[in-house]
Amino acid sequence: MFSKACEYGIKATIHISHQSRLGKRVSLKEVASAIDSPVAFTAKILQSLASNNIIKSSQGINGGYSISKERQTQLSLHDIVIAIDGDKIIKNCALGLKECNNESPCPLHDKFKKVKDELLDMMLSTTILKLGDSVEKGQTVLVV
Repeated sequence: MFSKACEYGIKATIHISHQSRLGKRVSLKEVASAIDSPVAFTAKILQSLASNNIIKSSQGINGGYSISKERQTQLSLHDIVIAIDGDKIIKNCALGLKECNNESPCPLHDKFKKVKDELLDMMLSTTILKLGDSVEKGQTVLVV
């Protein structure tokens, strides 16, 4: 459903969130290792997340990536998806048609619109704090 970059971006954000709550900043290599992603690919993803104000990047000896707890309560899954993949998951036609809307629907339009609406609602209502909490409590995992 999400692109590979978006999947890694979500996992990276959750990992950084969790580590930030422990008072730690994490390095690029630590993030890549934690989410089982190639370092170069992770660097591009983290750069995109930082430039979209999802994560904070600090340089220097005590540098690394972090997210304040206040910011974790504000950030939603939707914010990450938009930063990495844009809005195509919600806007695009299920069949890839250029023109698909209520006036000119594809055969899947009505059914897929319901799915997209539910997906959008879930992404908007799911905060990074909630996702990080589930990992911290051992209810979910990032890497299997």
